[in-house]
Amino acid sequence: MNGFRVMWIYFRVGAMNEMQYRVNFFLQLLQSTIAIGTGLIALTLVYSYTDELGGWSSPELLAVLGVYTLMGGVIKAFIQPNMERIMGDVQEGTLDFALTKPEDSQLIVSVREIRIWQTVDILLGLILLSVAVYQLQMGLGLVEALAFVASLLLGGIMIYSFWLMLTTIAFWAVRIHEMVNLFQGLFQAGRFPVDIYPLWLETSLTFLVPIAFAITVPAEALTGRLTPQTLLGALALALVLFTLARIFWRRGLRQYSGASA
Repeated sequence: MNGFRVMWIYFRVGAMNEMQYRVNFFLQLLQSTIAIGTGLIALTLVYSYTDELGGWSSPELLAVLGVYTLMGGVIKAFIQPNMERIMGDVQEGTLDFALTKPEDSQLIVSVREIRIWQTVDILLGLILLSVAVYQLQMGLGLVEALAFVASLLLGGIMIYSFWLMLTTIAFWAVRIHEMVNLFQGLFQAGRFPVDIYPLWLETSLTFLVPIAFAITVPAEALTGRLTPQTLLGALALALVLFTLARIFWRRGLRQYSGASA
């Protein structure tokens, strides 16, 4: 329970800090609206020439866009700010402030920062998903809803673990921002289902960078495409990546020389 208490404390502090700059909400809303509008225009153009794309109908692809927007909001609000702060602390030798606290160091560095206004993307993603489910006209049963929530949580764990492994490279190398930019570029591919890409890219976006499990798989849960085998595979991969991230973090700490070293 201490872990949840720590997370809640940092969330409150981060939210209060962000609330001081409320104009950022309107700027973020404008930016997110433009991004979603661009995505919807792209979908309209695609389906003006065809009835389906790689076997995905227009409402199904709207569900993919909704998950993409939602997951992007989670990353920008909770994951990316903390990973960027870790990189800065490692390079400046100020990570000591987190390491000297009595709680688990990985937990501390993973929840210190929050950009509350980025949650606008989460809300807009949920709206897109609601519209997609309505257009699908197939109803959302309890099993599908639970599968969607489970796959979304597992996808979030994978993205967090992958980000942390990338970030811990800062313990050994200085210039890692290029790798982070590469991930952000690859994440853009999540706007569309990964199975429409060539096999080599689909494989890369599934196992090397877990974009498929973070975006396409939750969308499959909503559209009735998800199989129990895929969900079990997502669970196994999430456990593997989280374990690897934990190992990377602990080994990285052994290389760290901070201000108190």
